[in-house]
Amino acid sequence: MSNVPSSANVFSSRPVHRAWLATQARLPVGFSVGTARFAFTPFEVPKTVEMTLTLIALDRPSADFAAVFTRNAFPGAPVVIGRARLAEKTLGAILVNNKISNVCAPGGVEAAERVCTETARLLHQQPHEILPSSTGVIGWRLPVGEMLSALPRAVAGLSADSVLPAAESIVTTDLFPKVRSVALEGGRVVGIAKGAGMIEPNLATMLVYILTDLAVPRDALRAMLTRAVEVSFNCISVDSDTSTSDTVVAVSSGQVACQDLATFEAALTTVCRDLAEDVVRNGEGVHHVMRVRVDGASTPRLARALGKAIVNAPLFKCAVAGNDPNVGRLIQAIGRHVGANEPGLDLTRLTARIGGVEIFAHGVFQLDPAKETVLSKHLKAAELYASAPPKNGVFIPPVDYPTHERCVEIEVDLGLGDASATVLGGDFTHEYVSENADYRS
Repeated sequence: MSNVPSSANVFSSRPVHRAWLATQARLPVGFSVGTARFAFTPFEVPKTVEMTLTLIALDRPSADFAAVFTRNAFPGAPVVIGRARLAEKTLGAILVNNKISNVCAPGGVEAAERVCTETARLLHQQPHEILPSSTGVIGWRLPVGEMLSALPRAVAGLSADSVLPAAESIVTTDLFPKVRSVALEGGRVVGIAKGAGMIEPNLATMLVYILTDLAVPRDALRAMLTRAVEVSFNCISVDSDTSTSDTVVAVSSGQVACQDLATFEAALTTVCRDLAEDVVRNGEGVHHVMRVRVDGASTPRLARALGKAIVNAPLFKCAVAGNDPNVGRLIQAIGRHVGANEPGLDLTRLTARIGGVEIFAHGVFQLDPAKETVLSKHLKAAELYASAPPKNGVFIPPVDYPTHERCVEIEVDLGLGDASATVLGGDFTHEYVSENADYRS
């Protein structure tokens, strides 16, 4: 059902990757997207920067929409507004800005509502039918005047052909846009995502918009999105920081009859899982994606928490970045989490594998020179790109597309029960530190 490339897929160049994205990007019936870019000077910092507005509009407002937001206790103004929008009868459009996340900025809610009001006027909708979304620097104020001036261009540019312009315009530090889709029952489920750093869902700074022309009732769509998010975006981490702005929205235009809600939910979950992996693969400075499968746990909570502990362990992340099979750091991370959070848990039946190679069982390491060689090759094969020398102290990635979709495959079996979870994470590189040290400057 999914059009996702296999894990062995290789993208040889940026044009090849963009051509593949184009095959995913046809908009469902009933939607159009438009963008507008402009320069402005932030109130807080006297330098010229650029912002892009991204407008996702429905041909007519729909009652069937769902959203899940960050659990950070300092949510951005768009999240505050978005939670209130869930009580409204219909949704007509989503307006996204990058560069500034509108978090705890003076007058942030009022600023976002002003922009929504003007968007509604231009689209002949109501202000409460517009959902705002923002990503970028935390603490800065929105350039409301410049945004209002740019809005007519975004509306005039609305097109029903492809979602790719929207996927490209919502990015900030992302190296490449992210688009995934599934076709079924004469309709489509199409999703785009922005996300590269500050990724530790409850949610993950991550923005996701999923569009479908299949008619799925509001209550069913909201329950499905919650379940899909739980096994996708809530099972990834790049750097263990939870953003103030994370948002996942799903909207149905209702243009195509949906014959099987279970089939639709499977498609929705596929799109969410694929976008979640894309977010990690596009993580700031990420050279390797780690896929951790935890089996044999007593509860799903334990399985996911242990997976998160592994992908967030700094020393193990560094070892993976260096293609160094330092498996002692993996076992340390497991033991640290269990000792701090599950004291007394029986680990005598625990087994661990990397790339299918058993490295731990019966309470002792299972290593030899041949295994070390195989492990090193597995890590190297999963590397997206090698570090280039820094220029003027700044690391610049040598590629702006995913070279492949392979992962460092890690399997842990606790031997305690039937619960399992799969968690995705990234390694820890020089580029990550450099990018975040220089993020505003």
